[in-house]
Amino acid sequence: MVVVGLGVGGEEVAGRLAEAGLSVVGVERNLVGGECPYWGCVPSKMMIRAANTLAEAHRVHEFAGSARVSPDWAPVAERIRAEATDTWDDRVAVERFVNQGGRFIRGSGRLDGPGRVRVNDQVFQARHGIVLSTGTRPSAPPVDGLTDTPYWTNHQAIEVERLPESLLVLGGGAIGLELTQVFARFGVRVTVIETLDRVLATEEPESSEVVAAALRADGVDIHTRVLADRVDHDGERFTLRANEARYTADRLLVVTGRRAHLDELGLDTIGVRADQRFLPVDDRLRVTEGVWAVGDVTGAGAFTHVATYQAGIVVADLLDRVRRSDAEAASDRAGAASDGTGAAPDDTVPRADYRALPRVTFTDPEVGGVGLTESQARQRGINVQVGTVPLGSSARGWIHRADGLIKLVADADRGVLVGGTSVGPAGGEVLSGLAVAVHAAVPLAELRDMIYAYPTFYRAISDALRDLS
Repeated sequence: MVVVGLGVGGEEVAGRLAEAGLSVVGVERNLVGGECPYWGCVPSKMMIRAANTLAEAHRVHEFAGSARVSPDWAPVAERIRAEATDTWDDRVAVERFVNQGGRFIRGSGRLDGPGRVRVNDQVFQARHGIVLSTGTRPSAPPVDGLTDTPYWTNHQAIEVERLPESLLVLGGGAIGLELTQVFARFGVRVTVIETLDRVLATEEPESSEVVAAALRADGVDIHTRVLADRVDHDGERFTLRANEARYTADRLLVVTGRRAHLDELGLDTIGVRADQRFLPVDDRLRVTEGVWAVGDVTGAGAFTHVATYQAGIVVADLLDRVRRSDAEAASDRAGAASDGTGAAPDDTVPRADYRALPRVTFTDPEVGGVGLTESQARQRGINVQVGTVPLGSSARGWIHRADGLIKLVADADRGVLVGGTSVGPAGGEVLSGLAVAVHAAVPLAELRDMIYAYPTFYRAISDALRDLS
């Protein structure tokens, strides 16, 4: 096997196949582990944890007296560097893969025809297949002057050791809003510029309203329906122009999306088009015969949990392929007649199912979502029922003085949930019950008959069920 790209998904596939006894070559030109441990989910949540601790301290007067709080970024930066082994070094991850039995090569892998991968000046023949897990990279919008400026991506935002006094954030999606709130809570003057009519536009409108209100309470300026015309940098400050408006700040963070760079993979050598945004795969993550793909490059969702989920499917499918290949070889050695089909495929090998794909935006309050939004459900022609309750109407929400909501999207004809949203202090955790309900198509009658512990945040789900109409 050859695995090109050892991000979260590729590392999982390569390591498990090596442990299973296959000869596995793992190729990575950057850091083994990808975005998540170095610039994504892990360090960003360290930052969020620190910022939320500050916010809670500022709320002491509401519940328990008074406290004086002085933000200090130094311990946050120090903790991130310790987690990323100081200089963003992946030696531990490389050693882990090698100890699993894999062979690691630092470099760029490129397909060189069916079953072949070229890495640097070497060509490897993969008997059982190739897995592509090359991820995505930040994608900057086509704004005049932008590429000539030292703007930040999420990498520079995570690596920063000294905070700027002011920050422009171009992009109001999940990553942009998480970082926005962190910097704002550490005293940075933050302005968010969003092209669409609301921030967090992929989630429910109610979620956007709650998060926007929370950010404004943290001192963030939010400007929606703004299309940037030009960006300039005079050596000290950035200026973003949009129509007649001008926005200035010490730093500019651009978080407007990511894209896969398929043109670098040699896809034409196996008859696959490279002029696509993502790499199309089937429900076994197969690109074509003998080639699989996992992670962000597939476009199924830029989440670590999607990559690891896909990795499990690829490992099962590949090991089944190896089993059938070995059975065919054994049959040939025994001189048995063969019809050319080999051993029967294992029908228990899982297939990818994204009906209940969970997602969490780790702002404060957290925004958890699973399955379809109300708008998506209506676009699919579903007979939609919606139930919504504010979190503050529940006993736990009232105790915490918490902002948030529970929103359920049901298919009235089938009597099941097809989507759900949980916004609140533990929105991502409350989401787990909704994810089970959507994934397993639990009948609404069963959900209504459940016992919901009191007083909990998730008890608000029972109120939302009663609100379905």
